[in-house]
Amino acid sequence: MSSSYIAVKKRIFDIIQIGRRNDLLSLLFDWGLSVVIIVNIVSMFMQTFDRFEPIMWVLDIVEAVTLVLFCVEYVLRIWTADMLYPELSPAKARFRFLVSFDGIVDLCTILPFFYLSGFIAFRMLRVGRIFHLFRINSVYDSFSIITTVLYEKRNQIFSSLFIIIILMFASSLGMYSAEHDAQPEAFSNAFSGIWWSVSTLLTVGYGDIYPVTIVGRIMAICIAFCGVGVVAIPTGIISAGFVEQYSKRAHSEDKFHDISEVGEILIDGGSEFLGRRIAEIKDEYGLQIFMLLREDLTIIPVDSIKVKEKDILIVSSEKIHKQPEKKNRKKK
Repeated sequence: MSSSYIAVKKRIFDIIQIGRRNDLLSLLFDWGLSVVIIVNIVSMFMQTFDRFEPIMWVLDIVEAVTLVLFCVEYVLRIWTADMLYPELSPAKARFRFLVSFDGIVDLCTILPFFYLSGFIAFRMLRVGRIFHLFRINSVYDSFSIITTVLYEKRNQIFSSLFIIIILMFASSLGMYSAEHDAQPEAFSNAFSGIWWSVSTLLTVGYGDIYPVTIVGRIMAICIAFCGVGVVAIPTGIISAGFVEQYSKRAHSEDKFHDISEVGEILIDGGSEFLGRRIAEIKDEYGLQIFMLLREDLTIIPVDSIKVKEKDILIVSSEKIHKQPEKKNRKKK
């Protein structure tokens, strides 16, 4: 394989990588891709209106052109997947990309175009084009904070959702028992009670199903009050997580004031840190990691983050001196 071929491939890989703020062509690619996605989504929404029937052929052309651009991007990402996962063979790297979140989103973006007149499941995959915007924003601070909060608070969120599910089933069975004899057409089975309980617990109710008996109305009052409190639990958890993350980022620079010596560890292809989580590195090597530098991004070293090649770990240099075998990775 010639060096010019590898250089061209590496340049294309750098351009299509999202979040390379120091690369003008990569930034233009990100913005251009965002515009293409938005145009595609707007065209998809306009196609659902009968009033736009006279210009439907224009919308079809717009969708076809944007889908061609998506296909080109998809092919380029498959082609350069071995540079995204340098530790894997080219075949394994491409398979890894195909089954990754980015690969699945890209596939769901282009697949519905070929099955618009087929099964409804394929037509519903058009929603995947909206998630394409999430993939672009995932490397920027706004979305990274959201994902960090959801991951760190996942146990509390799952616990609160479990409480909501239990309350939903209990209220549905209770309302079915209280209302079935009075209005069997509305509460014909337990699933009817689930629909009512969800609309009552999570909203103010739609009014299509409502209790008419005294016992049912008393239960509805209690369930409505419980719903207000239960739904507020995950909201409070997520809100507290956002406050914590923004506080960490606002004071991330201040914590270096109390550190007398700071060192850097460059992660190369042969590093034993490559592909490992921050938590594993901390526990196994006893390192105190203050920051992770990835290209031009500064990342808070959350325990779940995996270290990639060319990352730079900002650690306590005293810890490095205690481990002579890793001293050669320190940069002064």
